[in-house]
Amino acid sequence: MSDTAEAAAFVANYEKLKAALSRRIVGQEEVIEQVFIAIAAGGHSLLEGVPGLAKTLLVKTLADAMHLGFRRIQFTPDLMPADITGTEIIQEDAETGRRKLMFQKGPIFTQILLADEINRTPPKTQAALLEAMQEKSVTVGQETFSLPRPFFVLATQNPIEQEGTYPLPEAQKDRFLFLIKVDYPTRDHEREIVARTTGSDSAEVEAVLTAEDLEKANALARKVPVPDHVVDFVLDLVRATRPTEPDASAYVKEMLSWGAGPRASQQLVLAGKVRALLRGRTHVTLDDIEALAAPALRHRLVPTFHAEAEGITVDHIVAELLRTVKKDAAKVL
Repeated sequence: MSDTAEAAAFVANYEKLKAALSRRIVGQEEVIEQVFIAIAAGGHSLLEGVPGLAKTLLVKTLADAMHLGFRRIQFTPDLMPADITGTEIIQEDAETGRRKLMFQKGPIFTQILLADEINRTPPKTQAALLEAMQEKSVTVGQETFSLPRPFFVLATQNPIEQEGTYPLPEAQKDRFLFLIKVDYPTRDHEREIVARTTGSDSAEVEAVLTAEDLEKANALARKVPVPDHVVDFVLDLVRATRPTEPDASAYVKEMLSWGAGPRASQQLVLAGKVRALLRGRTHVTLDDIEALAAPALRHRLVPTFHAEAEGITVDHIVAELLRTVKKDAAKVL
């Protein structure tokens, strides 16, 4: 199959996925697109929103719409690392009668892992996901076990309820390609939600995508060319977030205590490639980068106390940096 035909199949698969999700999910088109972009790029997503916005239902429905293994872990303060990765147990060999240690795999050995309310468990347990998210493997004792492919972590967290929660360490957040904000539905969408969920109809979702489809999507995305000026724009944007850079602006030094690392540049470019394909283009444009800058950067930036005291959010800072970098790029052109 030619790249053109694969690109058309890629868009068709996304449309089928959206149609399947729409049987249970009302609205949230931007959220769905960003989650799909992250998955097609081979990355993980952190969904943030207040309770009742169907974050868990979205992930569960997404799993139902794919021929992939799915497990859900409800993160709680008493959850232990072994509850996620698995543990070694003593078993007796029926033939020899000898006892030996056998590894009992945990729920992380799946393809789509829903880490529900990930910030409700202590850092020690959160850290159990670090190797899995980066290396796609789990090390227990002296053995390393490979996870099924593809492997995605889709995590949820509540941004307003902080009692009994443990903020994710920066190293953990950096493993997520996107931090996706899930907002309240519109009035019309909320009316539709009420109508659907208070009636007797139950929407069944059929699986429309396979692991092979996702692998092809990831391979195809990596072929999408990125013009030099787009790469320069990404580098300028990400490097502009670092207050320690020699040419850092006074605004950044005042608003950010820590900026994004190189992984942000890598993942922003890769996500831009997927978005370009969804838009029917064969190359990445500045529009792709601008559209994905906030979800790709908001969890990688650490605002200063001054910014928080002034009520300036990370999204405001990203928007300001986009405006500044675009202005500087226009001068060069």
